[in-house]
Amino acid sequence: MNMLRNTLPPLTSLLPFEAAARLESFSKAADELHITQAAISRQIRALEQDLGVKLFVRRNRAVFLTDAGRALAEAVSTALRSISNQAVALRQTHGNDRVVFLCQLCEAFYWLMPRLARFHEQYPHLEVQVITSTRPLGEFTDHFDVALQTTGRASGPHAVCFTAADEVFPVCSPSYLAADTLLSLEELRLHTLLHYRSTPQDFIDWSDWLSAFGRAIAQDTPGKMFDSYPLMLQAAVAGHGVALGWRHSAGKLIEEGALIQVCAESIPLPDALSVYTAQGAAERAEVQALLAWLREELLKR
Repeated sequence: MNMLRNTLPPLTSLLPFEAAARLESFSKAADELHITQAAISRQIRALEQDLGVKLFVRRNRAVFLTDAGRALAEAVSTALRSISNQAVALRQTHGNDRVVFLCQLCEAFYWLMPRLARFHEQYPHLEVQVITSTRPLGEFTDHFDVALQTTGRASGPHAVCFTAADEVFPVCSPSYLAADTLLSLEELRLHTLLHYRSTPQDFIDWSDWLSAFGRAIAQDTPGKMFDSYPLMLQAAVAGHGVALGWRHSAGKLIEEGALIQVCAESIPLPDALSVYTAQGAAERAEVQALLAWLREELLKR
């Protein structure tokens, strides 16, 4: 053990190095690991200093592996893959009463949490570990068993189990408009529209919604921009304007009177939400139990 400690390179540098080597980009590695590009550069520099060799050649803002870097990348990748496989095996062996459920933040907060007690009543011996993300499933690198996200977002190699319908319509607080008010599409231009912008734009926005009815956003329509859908929805609850609401996320707020539907028009989305399983997870009875419950809840009319 002492020999290992004395000969191993800084372990904190291995994940940044593996990502940078695989992607051949410090900036892409930084995005994947959710750290800064400067932090990636520092870790690579520390690794090169420890080993006494150059691992990358830097040219015109691009990076290329040296022969030494390529050899180390292969060794690190093999070692990390072995650790990952063993971790998966251990989770499957020792975590048979737990299911890791990855859910978009908005659906987790507004749709899942009010219903999760029903799952525990039906399956009291199972634990659902809920983890949330605003990033697409295709960019998620941690362990999960089941995932729920908007259809059309990047999903990587994960298998789709089933899809569920949803609908999109304008909502606002009853403090912003009287509860019995129904706006025409023309009247919407007189109100502050709350916008959610994501990169890439893989959610329906006001431009998409209005164009479905042959309309466009007028140049003089007031608006406010948000980089988080839950934040935009809370802004609507607080009376800041009119937002686009998805039935699954806004439905509970409408039932509670925090939001009202303010237009008769609505866009039905037959396959709005997709449920995925990680590779090999669907074989577990615990995962099948969660999938059955999700199917029942999501497909309710």
